[in-house]
Amino acid sequence: MCISSCSRRRGLVIILLLHLTAAVYGSNYFENFDITWGGGRGKIINNGELLTLSLDTTSGSGFQSKKEYLFGKIDMQLKLVPGNSAGTVTAYYLSSQGANHDEIDFEFLGNLSGEPYTIHTNVYSQGKGDREQQFRLWFDPTADFHTYSILWTPQTIVFSVDNVPIREFKNLERKGVAFPKGQAMRLYSSIWNADEWATRGGLIKTDWSRAPFTAAYRNFGYRAWMPLHLDSSINQAKLRWVQRNFMIYNYCSDAKRFPAGFPPECRA
Repeated sequence: MCISSCSRRRGLVIILLLHLTAAVYGSNYFENFDITWGGGRGKIINNGELLTLSLDTTSGSGFQSKKEYLFGKIDMQLKLVPGNSAGTVTAYYLSSQGANHDEIDFEFLGNLSGEPYTIHTNVYSQGKGDREQQFRLWFDPTADFHTYSILWTPQTIVFSVDNVPIREFKNLERKGVAFPKGQAMRLYSSIWNADEWATRGGLIKTDWSRAPFTAAYRNFGYRAWMPLHLDSSINQAKLRWVQRNFMIYNYCSDAKRFPAGFPPECRA
């Protein structure tokens, strides 16, 4: 018999169904986003089903969501710049405004042909960031679209790629660590030239003969946050696998950067 356990499972299914009803998926880019800069280098095409951003010698481009979000799960499918994209950065992030802003970052650092992209992640709270972790990808992100997700709740922030978690930043306010939970944020993305630092610390410069550099977006999704109690151990093995095999930088391991001791979240 499973009276109590079955009851809990049924309750979880009901909550999940309620959770899924507060969702926007496969929506039209004309309805949800504005191209905010780039002089025509950002385009919404295919009847609003696809968005592209381009970078050339004159300018990059960018967009932002029409709405602000306070907690939830954001999904976006991206196909990154193919070939020699060294020096370019494609940024995809949530952010509020002002000097004391909150921010949750994905940045994709370009590469020479045949070399892997670097995913740069960061979390800002009340204007303070410096919480970088970087990863290589286990696939070619330029050959097809892949899903990049941010789950943001009052308890945690989880970065995922194709539903595989790569990073978790927990709410440790009890230890004096600021956590982004009081400011609604818009979703932004942009492509721009950062060849002074983006590829091998700026050693590899942008090859402008390959311009324009273009990234593509489709299938934006948003699920509003509702209180859920899920066993996160289901994904812990995947998280450990990514961090063991694909993490290339972790601020919590950079002793030279913190000679007086690591930040408190690194010691949790």
